[in-house]
Amino acid sequence: MKTEVLLTELQFKAVRSSGAGGQNVNKVSSKVILSFDVKNSQALTDEEKLLLYSKLASKLTSEQLLILACDEDRSQLKNKTIVIKRFLELLKTALIVPKKRKPTQIPRAVIEKRIKAKRNLSEIKQNRRKPKF
Repeated sequence: MKTEVLLTELQFKAVRSSGAGGQNVNKVSSKVILSFDVKNSQALTDEEKLLLYSKLASKLTSEQLLILACDEDRSQLKNKTIVIKRFLELLKTALIVPKKRKPTQIPRAVIEKRIKAKRNLSEIKQNRRKPKF
């Protein structure tokens, strides 16, 4: 993943934000919407794209666009830096390849301990029964 090339491929759009801010909300476009085209990206290899398709399937649109929005701050510049940081973190976590699981066998001591506990519980329950004459 080439971060410098990734940042050049990002597209930003400023929109009027909802929420607190009084009359300022009606005048200033402080909400930032980031869109990233995963399919046509030059910064990602084919394997990385496949990983992103599988891990970010719920966040991608039908055209394979990743869209993130931020309206936490009243400043457009701060919102832009927040959404870029969020985007990079999202990609970093999505591109982690999971380790393959090595199947292990249950140790013999654990099996014997379980059987011994079952036998012990069985004896306790048998001792609770009425004796047969």
